[in-house]
Amino acid sequence: MRDRIQSRWRGIVLSLIGIVAIVWLAVTGQLGLYIHPRYYEFTVVMAVLGGVMVLAAFAFVPGAAPDADGHDHGDGHDHGDGHDHADGHDHSASSASASARGVLWTALTALVVVGAVVALLVVPPSTLTTATVDQRDLNNAAAVSDAADSPQLTGGDTADFTVKDWASILRQGAGEKYFAGKSATLTGFVTPDPADPENVFYVARFVVTCCAVDAQPVGVPVYLPGWEAEHPVDSWVTVSGGFATNPSTSSAPAIVLEPASVQAVDQPAEPYVY
Repeated sequence: MRDRIQSRWRGIVLSLIGIVAIVWLAVTGQLGLYIHPRYYEFTVVMAVLGGVMVLAAFAFVPGAAPDADGHDHGDGHDHGDGHDHADGHDHSASSASASARGVLWTALTALVVVGAVVALLVVPPSTLTTATVDQRDLNNAAAVSDAADSPQLTGGDTADFTVKDWASILRQGAGEKYFAGKSATLTGFVTPDPADPENVFYVARFVVTCCAVDAQPVGVPVYLPGWEAEHPVDSWVTVSGGFATNPSTSSAPAIVLEPASVQAVDQPAEPYVY
């Protein structure tokens, strides 16, 4: 039994750490930082079933069985048949080397286990940030609503529009006439406009279709020279204001939000949009 525990504890512990992490995230309401809400129940159920199967596999998979002839042919040279099969060689050096390798492997595995505990259970989960925006195309076609949704948006009540909705309309190229007299109040994290980072930032969110791996950034450009002095990159803000022609000569968006106020806020419980 002890040999079986020693040979299998690594996989069992790593599996259980992952399962505990999933359940803990669900209980604390933080699973949404990784997956779409529609997958919550499925993920938790599968995690629990996985835990049961891991424990069952450990409990019921048998250890090494003796040979059919009933003899124990372990690593010794006396095979129980009354004959001395010693080969006359000194295997002490080989045994010492194998023991050293075993100790090293156990130590490395322990480090992996500790690393998994720290990464999954100790370090607090966090949302995606500007570092991810830099790796993905802001307001790309996959992130915002497609052209088929544009008429519904442009003809709808803008009072409840999200960052994604406004980003979609901006991408579809609605002109100054549409934006005239319209205002918005949007909450998101601050990410700079790479073309004019001193004067323009985006109030941004990530759109999650399945999980954080496929998350795509969307954002609305805000014209506010010197914005970073009060609102650091990746800080969360609520921006209120009206739309106007972009005063920046280097920034790409034709229309920007000119803020009447920019208030620092805490990250919301659900930082992504769906």
